[in-house]
Amino acid sequence: MTEMPSAHSFAPNVQLTRAPDRGVACIGMVFEIAGSSSLVMLDPLALEATMGDPDPVIATAGSVGSQIKMRVGGTWLIANIRSLKLIDGHDDRIAATVDFLGEGDEEKLTGKLYKFRRGVTRYPTPGCAVFPVSTGDLKQIYAADDRAHIEIGTVYPTKDIRAALYVDAMLGKHFALLGSTGTGKSTSAALILHRICELSPQGHIVMVDPHGEYAAAFKGNGAIYDVSNLQMPYWLMNFEEHCEVFVTSSGSEKQIDADILAKCLLMARAKGRLGQEISKLTVDAPVPYLLSDLTNLIGLEMGKMDRAGDTAPYLRLRTKIDEIKADPRYGFMFSGMLVADTMASFIERIFRLPGDGKPISIIDVSGVPSEITSVVVAVLSRMVFDFAIWSRGEPQRPILLVCEEAHRYIPAGNGDGSSVGRILSRIAKEGRKYGVSLGLITQRPSDLAEGVLSQCGTIIAMRLNNDRDQAFVRAAMPEGARGFLDSIPALRNRECIICGEGVAIPIRVSFDSLADDKRPASDDPLFSQLWRQTGGEGEIITRTLKRWRAQGR
Repeated sequence: MTEMPSAHSFAPNVQLTRAPDRGVACIGMVFEIAGSSSLVMLDPLALEATMGDPDPVIATAGSVGSQIKMRVGGTWLIANIRSLKLIDGHDDRIAATVDFLGEGDEEKLTGKLYKFRRGVTRYPTPGCAVFPVSTGDLKQIYAADDRAHIEIGTVYPTKDIRAALYVDAMLGKHFALLGSTGTGKSTSAALILHRICELSPQGHIVMVDPHGEYAAAFKGNGAIYDVSNLQMPYWLMNFEEHCEVFVTSSGSEKQIDADILAKCLLMARAKGRLGQEISKLTVDAPVPYLLSDLTNLIGLEMGKMDRAGDTAPYLRLRTKIDEIKADPRYGFMFSGMLVADTMASFIERIFRLPGDGKPISIIDVSGVPSEITSVVVAVLSRMVFDFAIWSRGEPQRPILLVCEEAHRYIPAGNGDGSSVGRILSRIAKEGRKYGVSLGLITQRPSDLAEGVLSQCGTIIAMRLNNDRDQAFVRAAMPEGARGFLDSIPALRNRECIICGEGVAIPIRVSFDSLADDKRPASDDPLFSQLWRQTGGEGEIITRTLKRWRAQGR
């Protein structure tokens, strides 16, 4: 963008002309063209005249975030106003920086816009007249074409123009839902997933829920799993995940322990093949084995040591494995009942194959011990990816993996430092090739690993209060959406800016409301009301302590 011109460089008042579709007066002219971002000169008197227009869209013409149009040959160009500035010494002139969004054909008889498409093939020349868009224009711009889509709300500032998300484009290149706490992020995520489930009742969606919020929202059309019924066998872990759980040492000792574990784990897997012929068994192969076999093999290897000092790594590993086996909190994964080869039934249940009208699995990990939460999420995520890789050549069954609180699993700085960070980063980069889609939900996009957000083809940004988060999202969004981004701090609850592959052009949307039985359990407590209630505190404490001590919900 070039430097703002001086007041003396502007031409005299623009000659007002009228758009043929409604007789709407021209509100300015193009002053400077510089690619996707250009300069338009607006006439305050003409803008004031539009304020009384019965069309609410025309009445908001000339404001930041509104759209304008200009005719080039037989085409209407649509641009979004990013910023406004009063020209020094010229109270009758306003300079507007605009971003071109797309173009549509001009209907010869009426002059109206139709067949809107993203991108601009021919730019206007300086002096070209500028007009406000109308509600009819916006209906053409935001009209969903014949591609599969879901409707999630209304386009701002209208009350009746529906906002559509193109499902294949959004899921094919991943999506991210961002918003500060209290902006309605969880409810909006539930709304989008409900709409996808309604569109595809035989779909395959896996959602990782770290707070236990979404079970209430999907109890009617989803399968709900938590520590009481997840039954995820420990032997599904690969070697890296085994190390995260069983290896407790650090530094040079960590590598020694890992080498011992690798050797013994491979022998344990070989012992538990269940009659299946595997020509090249690896330490990562999801083959069932007994934890008791693993500890016995570690003990046998320890017995081969000549000096007592060499036994410390073996003792560390065996002690940790025995400790986990004895801890009831780990029963959902390390129970002796999970030795059988249940991998096929586990994949059927978790990946909804078939969906039976309940296409989404809610994996509530709020009851999982914090020490292994990341490993559980890593196993689930890797199984989604590995299943997609090893099922190539089979009829394709694409899977959507949704991660709430994504910044916990792919943190900035060491996003590749853990198994869950590595697998989610890999899905973000390569999942599209194998039919795995990633949906990231987070309140702190600036805490996400660098590059992950830029892999998301569709970004749904709700209000972000933190300057770092705003800057992070701004850097990830395309140039044409910059004008919309400036309004992110001013968005109301349950409003968002959507840009990318899932929409025709960047839009500001007011989300639909959800029925109470489809909303997540994420409402904020009303302190002023709840602090008026009294009585029964003793029973509350007794019941709470019972669950607390039993480590059960």
